[in-house]
Amino acid sequence: MLKKILVLILLAVLASVGTSVAAAPKPGGTLIFGRGGDSVGLDPAYETDGNSFMICDNVFEALVEYKDESTDVEPLLAESWSISPDSLTYTFKLRKGVKFHDGTPFNADAVVFSLGRQMKERKIKFFGKGWEIPSQERPPEYWVSMEMDKTVDSIEAADEHTVVFKLKRVEAPFIANLGMDFADIISPAAFMKNPKEFVRNPVGTGPFKFIKWVKDDQLLLEKFKEYWNKKGGPYLDKVVFRAIPENSVRFLELKTGNIHICQFPNPADIDLAKKDQKMKLISQAGMNIGYLGFNHMKEPWKSNAKLRKALAAAINRKAIVDNIYQGQGQLAKNCIPPTMWGYNDAVPMIDYGVDKAKALLAEAGFPDGKDLPEITLWSMPVARPYNPEGLKVGVAMVSDLAKIGIKARVVSFEWGTYLKRQREQPPDMDLFQLGWTGDNGDPDNFLAVLFDGMADPAIRTQWHNQQYHDLMTQGKQTIDQAKRGEIYKNAQKLMYDEMPVIPIAHSTQTWPLLKKVQDFKLHPTASIRLRNVWLEK
Repeated sequence: MLKKILVLILLAVLASVGTSVAAAPKPGGTLIFGRGGDSVGLDPAYETDGNSFMICDNVFEALVEYKDESTDVEPLLAESWSISPDSLTYTFKLRKGVKFHDGTPFNADAVVFSLGRQMKERKIKFFGKGWEIPSQERPPEYWVSMEMDKTVDSIEAADEHTVVFKLKRVEAPFIANLGMDFADIISPAAFMKNPKEFVRNPVGTGPFKFIKWVKDDQLLLEKFKEYWNKKGGPYLDKVVFRAIPENSVRFLELKTGNIHICQFPNPADIDLAKKDQKMKLISQAGMNIGYLGFNHMKEPWKSNAKLRKALAAAINRKAIVDNIYQGQGQLAKNCIPPTMWGYNDAVPMIDYGVDKAKALLAEAGFPDGKDLPEITLWSMPVARPYNPEGLKVGVAMVSDLAKIGIKARVVSFEWGTYLKRQREQPPDMDLFQLGWTGDNGDPDNFLAVLFDGMADPAIRTQWHNQQYHDLMTQGKQTIDQAKRGEIYKNAQKLMYDEMPVIPIAHSTQTWPLLKKVQDFKLHPTASIRLRNVWLEK
């Protein structure tokens, strides 16, 4: 009898263990990813938008990467690195036996080529013969806006698998920066074959290789069978990225099974997904900010802080978050998310009030909007992680401004054109919607990269404030994180006082997907990583 009882207990234990063990990934299948817009380009050094980077995330790799669901850095194409005592020399030891999708070897020369091509003054040294890198046709925006030319002095391939970076100055977030897409390593051979066409024919070392791209329709990646990392995937045979701009149409495509993952659903569709037995939801607190910017290259926005504050008080940001974000957003008072170190919770929330806004408008010299001509409010045509419906937000803002006597109209363009024209700060732009999802978990990646116009003309918000610029410089060159945190808190208070942009919201990312999709995770940086994703049969 005792033996029988023991057998029954053992069977019960095995049964409980069996139900708790995750199913083993199954190779094969094609995943169809429904996204809100198409990529602008596929050269990681020259793109800035998430729809481009989500392809780069799977085609390319960098020396380091961020861990799943965090911004902690770990080795990727570099096996290890060391930093000199003065923090000015970084030495990376590279993995051996890694190949690019075109069959050429990954080595130190490829690293020197990929990052050295972005330098304004190329102090680079190859271990082998190397290449004569063509001159840049356009500035590498991330490299420039992050002041990498002011940071990196030289890049040298000391041997086939060792790269040495010499810095001009101490740069606290340097390692974290190298995990970003702009620091991806590309195939020099593929680039030199046709430099102008590389933006449409990317070649990296990642788990998936590029196959074809039908603009504004779909983009196809295929499993790279010679991928170097044998721990895990890729499991999928193919991935199709479909551009479906309308949020409701994209969700309907998920409901009918034509796509597997729906990026940026309408908030109302989340409740529908909860009730659908074929779907599941995944969520991630967004490391992001959506904001309304001013054209600081143009008067009166450039010099009239009272006017900027009047608009901030006039816009009912809470109503926008409540009615358009619908539970998927948090009202912002700073331009870094509250989950990030260095966040200044003591900064006051911007007070909404028509009377207050009118008083500030009068103090600014434009009582009831008098002598202020009709202004333009540029609104995004696509859903982004930080703004679910840019055009709706724009219409709401225009309505709010009318209540204090300011005439405004919504302007929009195709996404690539919007980004290009906004970067140029044209005189026909007064206000513009933009936002940001953090790249590396460092406040510098928000506060300096987005708002310090004195650092470089490529920074999209051309706000020139010497005090702010000095704080950003101190933040970069201070190693102690606690001291850096205080610097960034002071910067946030200064932004509140000067109002160079109006922070709107931090959004929560909640995406619906079919239950057959396994091991897909949202990342704080908004990276789309498909290496370990697989489909249940």
